[in-house]
Amino acid sequence: MVPGSEIKVLITGDLCPLNRIEDLALQNNFQAIFNDYIDVFRNNDLNVTDLECPLTLIKEGRLKTGPHQKANPRCIEILKYAGINLAALANNHIMDYGSKGAEETMNLCHNNGIATTGVGENIAEARKAYEITIRNKKLSILNIADNEFLTATDGSYQANPIVLPTIYYDIVNAKSASDYVILIIHAGNEFYELPSPRTKELYRFLIDSGADAIISNHTHCFSGYEIYKGKPVFYGLGNFIYDWPGKQNTDWNKGYAVKLLLSDSISFELFPLKQGNEIPGVFHLNDQEKSAFLEVLEYRNSIIANDSKLSSAFSEYIHKVTPMYDSFIEPYFGKIYNALRQRHFIPNLLNKRKRLLLLNLTRCEAHRDVLLKILSRDL
Repeated sequence: MVPGSEIKVLITGDLCPLNRIEDLALQNNFQAIFNDYIDVFRNNDLNVTDLECPLTLIKEGRLKTGPHQKANPRCIEILKYAGINLAALANNHIMDYGSKGAEETMNLCHNNGIATTGVGENIAEARKAYEITIRNKKLSILNIADNEFLTATDGSYQANPIVLPTIYYDIVNAKSASDYVILIIHAGNEFYELPSPRTKELYRFLIDSGADAIISNHTHCFSGYEIYKGKPVFYGLGNFIYDWPGKQNTDWNKGYAVKLLLSDSISFELFPLKQGNEIPGVFHLNDQEKSAFLEVLEYRNSIIANDSKLSSAFSEYIHKVTPMYDSFIEPYFGKIYNALRQRHFIPNLLNKRKRLLLLNLTRCEAHRDVLLKILSRDL
């Protein structure tokens, strides 16, 4: 490729235009959403974002655990203002308002000149790569997500789940027909700033399968990255635009976008950001903030590079979230019960034998296949 003619692909973290951002969009005040950060989107060949909610006016959400999220369809103008060409939709909120919400969002994007990937009316459509040719080079972008409420309850529209055999074949097929394969993954442990050892092993395997770059989102805090066999693997960009009450000046409000520079090799540029603080919208960091951000990023990179440190960090995370997970698997669930149990006023009702049984049912692949079918029955 001629020097200086590299293909520029910008990819952001999670975009969920809620609360003050939705208000600004309804006022057509897009400058107040992007501020000085809008320059990051200019002069690229492709701008990609992870759109983490349906854009719909549907009132009734689907059956699920966790929050339901949506934004007004007029928020599509946010993407248009930034010149976003592709919305990656495989995530744990795109199905919050069922097939209709997902269908409306896809049609809204397409009618406004924005392509989508990662969601379809069936699994074959959800698995399809987004393909584009730029300066005689073919790019394929695949989009997958942790299997968390990815299928509509009526069994129609669904997002593309992480299923190892199928994503392996999808990467191999895309690579056979493309010059570059980019994999966007919505996965990980929320509010944990590092990949699990399993995640690192999986993403490296996906590079070995033929992916040229991996970009991960979902955890709501930024993680580090590594260069594996000359290919960049980003373990979490953090939030891009995700205004949330009570979240200010925390890891929730920091992140970065990545600009991949595709030529005979793959390089990249990072664009750290802050968003959703006292003033809504996304901004560049000042020099002092950027220096502190990059220092933290390098520290997280150093842990990712060391398997022993990464394993120890994940063990610490497990210890931290154990009370929450214990509350999930105990027979009774609720704030009062959890508080009493954690203060040892009442005992754990799940004895060791029952825990051993649950361990076997979830760890053994054959048992898990049956368990998943039974638990999803009548839902």
